[in-house]
Amino acid sequence: MSVTQSQVRPARVEGIERPIPVGQVATPVRRRPAVLSASWRRLCATSFAVAGITGLIVWVAVSQLIRQGQLEAVLSAGRAELAAPLLVALVVGTGICERLWPAERRPIMARGHVQDVCYLALHAIFVIPLMTLLSVGAAALISDHLHWIELRWTQNWPLWLVVPVTIVAMDGANWLAHYADHRLGPLWRFHALHHSQEELSVLTSFRAHPLMHTTGFLLATVPVVALMPTRAIAPVLITIYVCIGTLQHANLRWSFGPVGRVIVSPAYHRLHHAADVQHANLGVVLTIWDVLAGRARFPARDGVVGRTGLDGRPVPVEQDAASHSLPLLLAEQLIEPFQARG
Repeated sequence: MSVTQSQVRPARVEGIERPIPVGQVATPVRRRPAVLSASWRRLCATSFAVAGITGLIVWVAVSQLIRQGQLEAVLSAGRAELAAPLLVALVVGTGICERLWPAERRPIMARGHVQDVCYLALHAIFVIPLMTLLSVGAAALISDHLHWIELRWTQNWPLWLVVPVTIVAMDGANWLAHYADHRLGPLWRFHALHHSQEELSVLTSFRAHPLMHTTGFLLATVPVVALMPTRAIAPVLITIYVCIGTLQHANLRWSFGPVGRVIVSPAYHRLHHAADVQHANLGVVLTIWDVLAGRARFPARDGVVGRTGLDGRPVPVEQDAASHSLPLLLAEQLIEPFQARG
């Protein structure tokens, strides 16, 4: 039997009106609340994935250390390496040099400096334990599941040979991690915070999202496990490595002369923080990886000091006149990678 026009009534299904016969009950459409849908669209799933991977590595480390009864000892050892008196003296001494011979003269209480002090506090309280646990967790995962990468024949090498080779290889792994930070969107979301500083100083070394360290420790652990599966690098060498990586952010014109062709200098690394040169000078401590990759750009003698930061300020920065108070801005900067960008 045909249905006439008078026997139908309009019904709205998913926003579309269409007629249904009289007597037939329209199935109600369950809609996702607009607010909830909009909230999910404002979140970045890949950033939560990075956070999940970080949590997994930390959980592996904590579980293993608790089982061995070494959690407190390992955290103390990590703090001794990453917050050693040598590093503290370097930061203080470099800060004095920045006042005497600055590459770019600024007030001592510039907002960029004060904000980076906030990151220094975050680094000391939270990031150092995180980095220690990431190192332990990454080593445990690699040893348990990728034991085939261990080069047992290096056990016959003397320490004076295997340690420098391992540190150079570790620096190469850090270069790869840094390269990935710039090439892969999910990693760049966290690394962009470090590059957002427009008033570069030695304190900018500590201006980093805690989750930025995950990739670096995963990759840097590989050569250590491969070349020194049964031996450890002396803590003082790790401290020296960290010191060199910290000095390169100084607001100084230092290029280290001939040594600067091998060791990353403040002048060399400052070019990497320019908005238009981020593809070059990716070296963490050694320049050789940039040279091999064709990405080395050595500073000209008495060259012009260029500005640093990111064009368009995609990350909230303290130099913006509309920025919030520094503690609130710190929270905003840390949350930003988890928010979808328009």
